[in-house]
Amino acid sequence: MANFSKSTVPQFSVDVYQNEYLPEGGREVNAIATVTSTGGGTIGSAVRAPHLYTAGQSPDAAVAIMVDCSGSMDYPPTKMRGARDATGAAIDALRDGVHFAVIGGTHVAKEVYPGNGRLAVADATTRGQAKQALRKLSAGGGTAIGTWLRLADRLLASADVAIRHGILLTDGRNEHESPDDLRAALDSCAGRFTCDARGVGTDWEVKEVTGIASTLLGTADIIADPAGLAADFTQMMETAMGKEVADVSLRLWTPVGVEIKFVKQVAPTVEELTDRRTESGPRSGDYPTGSWGDESRDYHICVQVPGAELGQEMLAARVSLIVPQEDGSARTLSQGLVRAVWTDDMAASTSINPQVAHYTGQAELAHVIQQGLDARKSGDVDGATAKLGRAVQLAGASGNADTAKLLSKVVDVVDAAAGTVRLKAKVAEADEMTLETRSTKTVRVKKQ
Repeated sequence: MANFSKSTVPQFSVDVYQNEYLPEGGREVNAIATVTSTGGGTIGSAVRAPHLYTAGQSPDAAVAIMVDCSGSMDYPPTKMRGARDATGAAIDALRDGVHFAVIGGTHVAKEVYPGNGRLAVADATTRGQAKQALRKLSAGGGTAIGTWLRLADRLLASADVAIRHGILLTDGRNEHESPDDLRAALDSCAGRFTCDARGVGTDWEVKEVTGIASTLLGTADIIADPAGLAADFTQMMETAMGKEVADVSLRLWTPVGVEIKFVKQVAPTVEELTDRRTESGPRSGDYPTGSWGDESRDYHICVQVPGAELGQEMLAARVSLIVPQEDGSARTLSQGLVRAVWTDDMAASTSINPQVAHYTGQAELAHVIQQGLDARKSGDVDGATAKLGRAVQLAGASGNADTAKLLSKVVDVVDAAAGTVRLKAKVAEADEMTLETRSTKTVRVKKQ
């Protein structure tokens, strides 16, 4: 547990769940690290760490709202109307003191409010002015999301704040720039701000929207009916306003001879982090986790240790939560240990830790849903049936009722426990897109 005084918020803890016992010759060690952040207390300016603030002070945050204004937003007109209403609702949810801007996105990005390359500071007056400016939002033009992100980055970078966040709404495919252009924009924005992405209607590309959110460490979702936009935007903004620590990284240190096989977030969503490692010292690397408020997330860490004799034990990895400081150093918020112990006790060495087993199944669930939907789109009926049947089986076994419900709109379930299903002859496009967009959402392990 981190050594915080009562004057700092929030408190971080790392709890490691694993079966540390390995059989003779065993080399693979799996662990689930549950990271929990809880707020409380106040923080004075004299002791205030960078990236930390409390509700009692001016929030150390900036938000850019990017609204799709391409021509397709007028079909039907409820989309553009819903986008204006939703943006207005999000503006209402801004705390006093937060820096913010509204961007209209087409094949180019335009500053809707406040303009002139600036950010406004939220209060009753600027919120009112911003909502007035939303009347200028009208549909026309193409879609080049990379330009929206680059403008958001420039505006957010102009504020001397710790928390930088984007909210992006689109209704169509990114047809007016190349995939490489979008990827280059995302790469330039990664680590500079987080971003939640939403697709409205059913004419957008799921992998584009989820890719934006994944790269920028935000959330992705579908709003099939524009009437649901305002509630969703309000919730997104309220969540963004609750973030208190930015640029938190999971630091993994391993002894000589230990190989990292993978690091992934497994709750509340599955997110592969292995390839996002940046070296931070000898045998030490950092994996980005973005901004934190009061919340808890789970991470699956898998390492390969050197062979050892029965009765030996070793530290397989040290997991730390770190946040950068103004002087370039890193502050450790909390840490946990992953161990390996070799034993000839078969019962001990063959027991699978329930947290590890649960999240291994949840990661497989996300994977087979994607495989099944891809097979279905390509006309591979047998492949789609097998993969989506396995998904139904995993969703039922793990108690992931939300995913099971989404699957039931794509397949007819004959026997959930056995994974026996039939593909539905007709599936609403919104139902298929919802399943794909939400396939990575997981449920926490059941308490033993």
